[in-house]
Amino acid sequence: MGNLVSRRTLLATGALAGAGAVWTHVSSSWSARFLRERMAEWGRDVPPAPHSPAPGSWDDNAITLAWLGHATVLVNFYGLRLITDPVLFDRIGVDLGIGSLGPMRLVRCALPPGELPDVDLVLVSHAHFDHLDTPSLAALRGRPVAVMAADTADLLPRRFYSAVHELRWDESVRVATAHGEVLLRAIEVRHWGARIQRDTYRGYTGWVVEREGRRLLIGGDTASTDAFRAHRRHGPFEAAVMPIGAYDPWIRNHCTPEQAVTMADAAGARLFVPVHHQSFRLSREPVTEPIERAEQMLMAERDRLALRETGQTVVIPV
Repeated sequence: MGNLVSRRTLLATGALAGAGAVWTHVSSSWSARFLRERMAEWGRDVPPAPHSPAPGSWDDNAITLAWLGHATVLVNFYGLRLITDPVLFDRIGVDLGIGSLGPMRLVRCALPPGELPDVDLVLVSHAHFDHLDTPSLAALRGRPVAVMAADTADLLPRRFYSAVHELRWDESVRVATAHGEVLLRAIEVRHWGARIQRDTYRGYTGWVVEREGRRLLIGGDTASTDAFRAHRRHGPFEAAVMPIGAYDPWIRNHCTPEQAVTMADAAGARLFVPVHHQSFRLSREPVTEPIERAEQMLMAERDRLALRETGQTVVIPV
């Protein structure tokens, strides 16, 4: 009888495993697609970024931006160092303590945590795993001030931060750091902020960063919206850091490159800094399509397109 039970159990287990394998390979559900994508990444190496910034050599009397990958931009704003939506490791997703369960990078972050300078300020636009990455937020050097979208601070590893501020749209805060003061304003964008499907109360935002009379616009994640026309009153802006990827099929939450340029124009930004592309495969469009479309959109204004590849640096002219 024991042998019969064991044989039946083995057959049933095998049948279930076979059915699970078939489901994983053919189902169009989110869970099946997630598993297929993780299986496809097995054994794949993450190549280094094509460029490596050198923040130690940056001039503290200038505004310098380096795109580290995805929505992560390291900025030296007249000696004050800030970073946006830091995602520094090879995977994003649920933090398991020994690593994250989620998508793997297509190219490494341009600066690993150990090569970052001490950070004065970190901006977090919303709670999605590819923007609020808890291992990265815990790995930042220094004891920065965190300025975050409304109702997201509970996700932050607090012990690493000297102060935490949550802002709703049109709210502002003046932050004092070891390298001087900076004014932060939260601005309206078109996105959504839930970490999981049920916590829809969480906020999402873009930013205006102002110091010594000069301003940057940080778009966060956004779909096309007329709100950027109203943001022009907070300018003029030296640069607009705008997302250009993950629009297929997520067009209701992410803008196209053409829409991103149009919104930056509406806000009156001098330079266009494209982010949120070439770092993770989060959507269906070809990896290089967003930057190619942005280049085409700015064909007549080539000097406005500040950064094209991960790790590139731009110094904003006075």
